[in-house]
Amino acid sequence: MNLKASPARLSTASASFEADFKARLHWSAESDAKIEQVVADILVDVQARGDEAVLDYTRRFDGLSAATVGAMELSQADFKQAFDAIPAVQREALQAAAARVRHYHEAQKKASGESWSYRDEDGTLLGQKVTPLDRVGIYVPGGKAAYPSSLLMNAIPAHVAGVGEIIMVVPTPVRGSVATGGSGAQAASTQGERNVLVLAAAYVAGVTRAFTVGGAQAVAALAYGTETIPKVDKITGPGNAYVASAKKRVFGTVGIDMIAGPSEILVLADGSTPADWVAMDLFSQAEHDELAQSILLCPDAAYIERVQQEIDRLLPSMPRAAIIAASLNGRGALIHTRSMEEACEISNRIAPEHLEVSSHNPQRWEPLLKHAGAIFLGAYTSESLGDYCAGPNHVLPTSGTARFSSPLGVYDFQKRSSLIEVSEEGAQALGRIAVTLAEGEGLAAHAEAARLRLR
Repeated sequence: MNLKASPARLSTASASFEADFKARLHWSAESDAKIEQVVADILVDVQARGDEAVLDYTRRFDGLSAATVGAMELSQADFKQAFDAIPAVQREALQAAAARVRHYHEAQKKASGESWSYRDEDGTLLGQKVTPLDRVGIYVPGGKAAYPSSLLMNAIPAHVAGVGEIIMVVPTPVRGSVATGGSGAQAASTQGERNVLVLAAAYVAGVTRAFTVGGAQAVAALAYGTETIPKVDKITGPGNAYVASAKKRVFGTVGIDMIAGPSEILVLADGSTPADWVAMDLFSQAEHDELAQSILLCPDAAYIERVQQEIDRLLPSMPRAAIIAASLNGRGALIHTRSMEEACEISNRIAPEHLEVSSHNPQRWEPLLKHAGAIFLGAYTSESLGDYCAGPNHVLPTSGTARFSSPLGVYDFQKRSSLIEVSEEGAQALGRIAVTLAEGEGLAAHAEAARLRLR
């Protein structure tokens, strides 16, 4: 197979740059109408029939048969057995990554997640009470495409926040079954394709309960509750188009983290980093799927050419070469800019999920960068380190939403209540203000409630 990866070559000096640039960035987040209808039907059915519907859809889509949903619940012993069964090097890697993720989120909690209050001169107390959510649901992709790192990134900040129960759902399809949305074979198995690293990660991260259920039916079960699967307050974690559509539809009944689009990387380079490093960093997102986006911004035209040469050289050695090629050909771009300053401006317009500042002096450019899910400073800071073990969360806003949203964190598993305790003296001053404003709005009971407390 003679694969070629030729990202679009753009130049900010070109008269057609704006049009070409917008066309390359365009991605429609609208789900296929058929997916939306399938998901809508599943949600209604699970809400109405509970466990029975979950069993039916799990049998249909994952080829996994069980007498009860309880038979598909994973135990703490299953987690421990999986942890003990994996090689020592994997156990150590999981624990080291978990420790760094936990340390980062503990620091985050101290910085922004504590309750506070103060009293003003008349003795009135004002403040904020921060409390954790009672129960959250974490969706973890399962089967062969399994992501223990995503489990760590979702469960650990929830644990640090103080969430009482962390409920994991993870599909374990029978080998050869059809993915959600198709019609899988009936199978006499309650085991399915369990990924031992995911279960080991659940042991390390402190998951409370787990069920081998996936797809829209798992989201519905978490959102509405069934006879066996408890209703949660918030659902986080990645999934396919059916999972994303279901999360969008249940928002309001429960909280959700975000609606994620295809993965993205933007490399802002000054030409000082080895070209093969940058080419591989572009590959690291392109290998996710054909819709992933990898972009290089650089003022050095000769360096851009060297990166393209490395893309050509390295692509044949990649196990997922076909996916990388499709991603780079369809959505990738190598953009020649007039300067690093202009590159920073364009980066802010894109607001990428992952932003690498691959330059000799990244601290010079970091103050110019306003919008990104995560910023990776310096040639040695590959995005993949952030995905697995650096510490900050790898669940990041995509599709330009970094302009107004943030990475998953401890704050996503907490809520804030305002504290107000007005003293008798304070009620005299505040009451008169409230009476005036309430009467101005025509709300007599509001005004009288404040007036009754006036001396």
